Amino acid sequence: MAVAGNIGAGKSTLTQILADTFGWAPFFESVDDNPYLADFYDDMRRWSFNLQVFFLSSRFKHQKEIEAAPMSVVQDRSIYEDVEIFARNLADMDLMDGRDHANYVELFSIMAGYLQPPDLLVYLRAGVPTLVRHIQARGREFESSIRLDYLERLNELYESWIDRYPYPKMVVETDALDFVNEPEDRYEILSRIESRLFGLFPVEG
Repeated sequence: MAVAGNIGAGKSTLTQILADTFGWAPFFESVDDNPYLADFYDDMRRWSFNLQVFFLSSRFKHQKEIEAAPMSVVQDRSIYEDVEIFARNLADMDLMDGRDHANYVELFSIMAGYLQPPDLLVYLRAGVPTLVRHIQARGREFESSIRLDYLERLNELYESWIDRYPYPKMVVETDALDFVNEPEDRYEILSRIESRLFGLFPVEG
């Protein structure tokens, strides 16, 4: 299973909640150990290609580990978001050279032939005010320079992508939910996911 969504949507938090609740192994996005992230937010044009290749290689490695894992797994952000959302946005904003973007897309297309999509993708839909509130609350210094129009453009690409996503998916509206602090909200989202999983997999016994 994979949890998708914009920066600050709550992916890592929900990934941990799902892992704790269902006993799944969590796979988190490489953020704190990413050698390019802080440089990227200081100079997006210079570091965009380096950052995206790092994310792509890291997520592809995770993907192969996930597919070989003997237990159920929940993943913080899918590999598809790298090419469909973040790299595309950088190219559209002229923050990634056209040749670099074409090279990146070609690399992803080669990798895609070795990938198995998640059994369920949960998309956390959040408006920009919600994203900003979450980003400010976690207080990562390198995220303090993220622009509102950057988040808005990512949201637009997410909406376009989730409409086209061809595999099992579930959209969760998060603006009015607080699944971190409110037990009722947490129960609601966990119940929806559990119900959907029972629809995907046969119940044994």
